[in-house]
Amino acid sequence: MRRKGAGQRMKLLVVTGLSGAGKSMAVNALEDIGFFCIDNIPAGLMPRLIDFALQGENQLNRVAVVLDVRGLRTVQDVDNALAALDEKKVDYEILFLDASDDAIRRRYKETRRQHPLTISEGLPVQEAIARERQVLDPLRERAKYIIDTSMLSTAQNRERVCSLFLNKGQTGMSLMVVSFGFKYGIPQEADLVFDVRCLPNPFYVPELKNLTGLDQAVVDYVMKAPESQEFLRRIENFLEYALPLYVKEGKSQLMIAVGCTGGKHRSITFARKIGEYCQKLGYAPSVQHRDAKRTM
Repeated sequence: MRRKGAGQRMKLLVVTGLSGAGKSMAVNALEDIGFFCIDNIPAGLMPRLIDFALQGENQLNRVAVVLDVRGLRTVQDVDNALAALDEKKVDYEILFLDASDDAIRRRYKETRRQHPLTISEGLPVQEAIARERQVLDPLRERAKYIIDTSMLSTAQNRERVCSLFLNKGQTGMSLMVVSFGFKYGIPQEADLVFDVRCLPNPFYVPELKNLTGLDQAVVDYVMKAPESQEFLRRIENFLEYALPLYVKEGKSQLMIAVGCTGGKHRSITFARKIGEYCQKLGYAPSVQHRDAKRTM
């Protein structure tokens, strides 16, 4: 199924997930990095869309299609949509945007918008979320990429999406390094978690307390400790050995999470150092500081 004159297969990305989890933002990000995006397509039109995209004159090789409860009302609808894709023998991947029930409810309350199933079936928002999870579960089970946006800002969500589909460096594996505070919870998508709470804490140094690991004074304080230097050396040795194994195994994405108590000093320092080291190894890591701007 090659596009005429292009010599490459169409890349189809199915974007799905909970209403309020950030699908619209994901689509905007995908458009910005070159995807042809179609939102809210009825499942029955999927075969015709694929035929259109595969026609040589259309020149479409990166297509993102949003499938959610606006066009999929039952588990059978989901099964039929996936069967249509499989029947066309087109290569596709699924990106699933998820979030906790509390986060979804909060977002609907803040935006004063209604859940699609509240509009169409009159369900209270909690029942609507539960029904939506049930309907979309087959898509989540088959998803290659799952992003939990519960604790992500819009900008962080956008960066996460772009890091998956824009830049994988020389290895073919998307690598993200995330600093976080344990007091706010471990990132749900983390594959490797390093706890740096055992290292000297700049929070208790008055002139450093209100700074972060983005400030050189904090980096200098953390890294001057022999135990910090040795801790980093051992992490680097581990990653030098382990990352090629993940690539060899065929892993398409890997998240390294680095946590301290509040996510502002030690974790940011180490996330930056780890990102720099991974870049030296030939990867193209995206480094994100989830809790750097938290005030609580």
